[in-house]
Amino acid sequence: MGLKAGQVHEMDCVRGLAELEEGCVDLAFADPPFNIGYDYDVYDDSKESNAYLDWSRQWMAGVVRALKPTGTFWLAIGDEYAAELKLIAQRELGLTCRSWVIWYYTFGVNCKAKFSRSHAHLLYFIKNAKRFTFNDAAIRVPSARQLVYADTRANPSGRLPDDTWILRPQDLPEGFKPDEDTWYFPRVCGTFKERQGWHGCQMPEQLLGRIIKACSDEGDLVLDPFGGSGTTLAVAKKLARCFVGFELSKEYADRIRARLRTTRPGDPLDGAADPLTSVPSTPTKPKQRGRRCREARSTPLQTPSLFGDADGESRHCVGH
Repeated sequence: MGLKAGQVHEMDCVRGLAELEEGCVDLAFADPPFNIGYDYDVYDDSKESNAYLDWSRQWMAGVVRALKPTGTFWLAIGDEYAAELKLIAQRELGLTCRSWVIWYYTFGVNCKAKFSRSHAHLLYFIKNAKRFTFNDAAIRVPSARQLVYADTRANPSGRLPDDTWILRPQDLPEGFKPDEDTWYFPRVCGTFKERQGWHGCQMPEQLLGRIIKACSDEGDLVLDPFGGSGTTLAVAKKLARCFVGFELSKEYADRIRARLRTTRPGDPLDGAADPLTSVPSTPTKPKQRGRRCREARSTPLQTPSLFGDADGESRHCVGH
């Protein structure tokens, strides 16, 4: 691999990905800035549309370059640019889209003059349409034949998720089934035990767990070019994968390393695996007067980065 553990490099996001050895990554998961005016600390999330798309082309090309010929790329993105980035990935970068998954969640954005947003898009791409990793047995869920009808013809190993439209599960619990490709995982709310408390855009471990289990094997290398709260890297380590990540904010990189130091291969994933199970809350802390919490902000690709083995400590190794 082009990056050496322990080294720090100052470079932009595209150059950071370029430091990875070509064809070394088995699975990449990216949750980039959505270009919706979010208040990041060192990144302008209000780019002109063409500038945002050009930047997206560059870092996505860097991800594709880093992928093995059998590699997989998952992209989390909002409504505004999902279609454009899908076309870039397919028509310009030569990827095949296997699925367009909807992540449905509670605690979404409450809108007063339009339908409240309660979803994000998860685009699942592969580099080679005939050779890729997909561990279906690792993510099977009980089927309706098993759960509802007790049908003896049901496959005892369950079935793979597929797609559907759903209502909110709390309104119609029997209408939501886990065997569909509209995936329901609650967002990591501020009161959840899983919450790191220092980052505003935290993915649920169970969601990343499904992707990493399905699309990589133990010992494979998992890449996250937007480290954020470190969830991808933490879940990769718990599932005995190797990992490499980039994070623009040095403060967040330090916190990710601290999180990874307390993470061990084989640790259970945080959050509820059953989508209708309540998420455990954290103890309520007394409010402090005269003090304002700075809102945690997700940060984009460009560095410092983290690189580590599944059974070792993460190491600050590339920078931007």
